[in-house]
Amino acid sequence: MARKHKIAMPIITASLVAAGSAAAADELALRRVMLSTGGVGYFEYEAKVSGDAALNLEVRLDRVDDIMKSIVVYDDKGGVGAINLPGREPLRETFREMPFRQEALESPVALFNALRGAEVRAVGNREISGRIISVTPDQVSLPNNGGTITRHRVSLMTADGIRQLILEDADALHFKDPRLQMQIETALAALARHGERDRRRLTIHTSGQGERTVRVAYVIEAPLWKTSYRLTLPDANAAETEAKDGALQGWAVLENLSGEAWKDVELTVVSGNPVTFRQALYSTYYVSRPEVPVEIIGRVLPGVDKGAMPTPSVQVSEEKSERRSGGARGLALGLDAMAEAAPTATASFPSPIATMMTKAVAAAPPPPRMADVAAAESKEATTQVVFRYPTPVSVAGGESLLLPIVSRPIPATRIALYQPATHPRHPLASVRLANDGKTGLPPGILTLYERAADGVVSYVGDAQMAAFPAGEERMLSFAVDQKVQIDRSETNAQKLSHAKIIDGALFLTNVDRAVTSYSINGAARENRTVIIEHPRYSGWTLAPVEGDSKPEMTASAYRLRREIPAGKTIHFEVAQERPREERLELVSLDASRIQYYAAAKEFSPDFREAFTKLSNLHASVERAERATSTLEEEQQSIESDQERLRQNITVAPRESDLYKRYLAKLGKTEDRLEALKGEIAKTKAEVAAAQRAMTEYAKGLKL
Repeated sequence: MARKHKIAMPIITASLVAAGSAAAADELALRRVMLSTGGVGYFEYEAKVSGDAALNLEVRLDRVDDIMKSIVVYDDKGGVGAINLPGREPLRETFREMPFRQEALESPVALFNALRGAEVRAVGNREISGRIISVTPDQVSLPNNGGTITRHRVSLMTADGIRQLILEDADALHFKDPRLQMQIETALAALARHGERDRRRLTIHTSGQGERTVRVAYVIEAPLWKTSYRLTLPDANAAETEAKDGALQGWAVLENLSGEAWKDVELTVVSGNPVTFRQALYSTYYVSRPEVPVEIIGRVLPGVDKGAMPTPSVQVSEEKSERRSGGARGLALGLDAMAEAAPTATASFPSPIATMMTKAVAAAPPPPRMADVAAAESKEATTQVVFRYPTPVSVAGGESLLLPIVSRPIPATRIALYQPATHPRHPLASVRLANDGKTGLPPGILTLYERAADGVVSYVGDAQMAAFPAGEERMLSFAVDQKVQIDRSETNAQKLSHAKIIDGALFLTNVDRAVTSYSINGAARENRTVIIEHPRYSGWTLAPVEGDSKPEMTASAYRLRREIPAGKTIHFEVAQERPREERLELVSLDASRIQYYAAAKEFSPDFREAFTKLSNLHASVERAERATSTLEEEQQSIESDQERLRQNITVAPRESDLYKRYLAKLGKTEDRLEALKGEIAKTKAEVAAAQRAMTEYAKGLKL
């Protein structure tokens, strides 16, 4: 059964003096530790108390922010009041209200001089009461030329006047003001506490009746725990396509940097990705306020009215409430997982790898199998996997620890995985694992061993394993398979897939086709199962591949499986296609494009016939345009010649033959210009008619 706790929400206060006395209680002892891959750790302490009690807990200064954010108290039969701890800068706060500075406590002389006017009573050879005036040094010669010593003369104002005494001769000096006496004692106590400047003491005040167990827990920053796996594969000479169980062991690697020893603690490690953050709750903040001038009589500083605004109601949305409760729910899941499991076995550790390798090389009797370990009890929570160790764990502060989290067989199939970006010619020796367990496996590094037919174990490589949820498969690559060679080449092509003509526009669907040819040379004496990771192109689709009705897909590749018999070579192609739409106005096409479509075998006969007629109509338009252009060029030439003739006429004598010749020629050009105007108008009309005929024909096409 999971433990049910009454959770009392404390009030945390920062104070300078210890709270009042309470009933005696045992010291808080660390009992449970939960380490998360979120970079935090859950630490739970417990103590036996009776009645009202005050529990003290020493913590590091740099952890106070996290503790103030997360501390929680569990008490089945009682409650909790305030949690006291010193301020962040206790000395400065202590001496802020004192009638003396911290330096005054360096010596009695400094203290008395700082408290001039205070009333004291000296006890010794004579008793004097009065107010301190000053304490001054006095050099006194020792007998027989023994040198000098410094004594201090205290001057007091008494009822009889000023009287003096030697400080070193007095047995005691008492301050008559009890409040001042208490202030000095408080300051001295603060100095003593400040000796451990990097630690703070929390005092948790509990209330209740009878004997009971109180638990105090918090979440603080902790080193990230890591995972390492060992996988022993069966004999490599077995059929490559046959799935066999490999022996999997997983170990948690963690460090105790909490500053205290863990003695018989209940240890849990959690793999997940929780949201974690910190906030400087232990720092002091002040709200910045605007400063306004002090008003003087006759001066008025009215405010600026910007109109009234409705006051919005302050509500906490259900979404926010759920988000706030999510973290507590995750913590509760982890706590329940710790509580439900019961101790079952004692943890054991494997022999060092070096020892195992030495035995294999020396041809010593091979180990029959990996040693049994007392692995953690695992449980699948909503967003994480919880591993709880069945027996208490002890580890000294500052030490590291390896503990098993999983030990079981796992289905393993050998494959050769080809990733062109990793190696262009050879595939990677890999193993496909299927997580048939009840819980996921954390990410981590994996060391692979191989057991030969005679039982000798050898190291074959390392691999990386991502987070491995239950029910999924992972392919882990651990070496380059140099016995298999893969050649690849790529070609690009384009083909017309579909065409139609609607309302004078040609709609074409072209298909871009990227083809990759693979040639796989298998191992000479061994069969291989080769999986090719073929890159996926965004916006492209995979054309049907012979032998792969439905290939696997990853985020960036297709996985194509091929069985390669020993000594054989196979060839195959993989194509990806991308359709591309194009819209063309028929009347805007040039002659060469129209003639190309008229002869294109990709089009149907009706399409080619339509483009042939369109080509003829386009040629009619071009002929009319060329005729018009020729006439316009002639017109421009005549107009240029007329300008020259007019200039010559202005300079030639009117009675000269040259003048008459220029004038006659000018008349002929005028006659030709008049004729050209009619011819140009006619050819332009022919152009318009030809264009109209082509447009009407194009608009009328529906193919």
